[in-house]
Amino acid sequence: MKKLVLFVCLLVATVAAQAQFEKGKWIVNPSISGLGLSHNTDTDKTSLGIEAKGGAFLLDNVALLVHAGAAWNNGGSDTDVYTLGVGGRYYFSNIGIYLGADVNVDRWDWGTSDDTKFSFGAEAGYAFFLTRTVTLEPAVYWNVNSDRSVFGLKVGFGFYF
Repeated sequence: MKKLVLFVCLLVATVAAQAQFEKGKWIVNPSISGLGLSHNTDTDKTSLGIEAKGGAFLLDNVALLVHAGAAWNNGGSDTDVYTLGVGGRYYFSNIGIYLGADVNVDRWDWGTSDDTKFSFGAEAGYAFFLTRTVTLEPAVYWNVNSDRSVFGLKVGFGFYF
């Protein structure tokens, strides 16, 4: 009986997801990144950040996104990073699993000096539908530039219109 209920729930989630990843739909995706779990190889410190993405589905299952974010690090070398970027996501099989990639401009603020760098990011996640238009979206991400690499976990909400 439990297997049947699980199967029905997955079927309903798949049908709900299928309607949301179509051409012409819009997405807004605020998230909290890090959650104390990201790690920066340059500073060897953990961080907490926020991020907001928004965009449109140009094709079925393909979204073009713009995003802005900020991460605050503390410890021996306080470093704040502010990010603007553009990227995309591909949703597999209309079930909510996605892969994303982006190109960013990062502004590093060390308190006494600043630096601006380009970075590249990748993420893999799942859009779990709570309602027909609202998702919970856990993801694993990786961001790299010429000086450092950041990897971690993030959790966000997606709003599909």
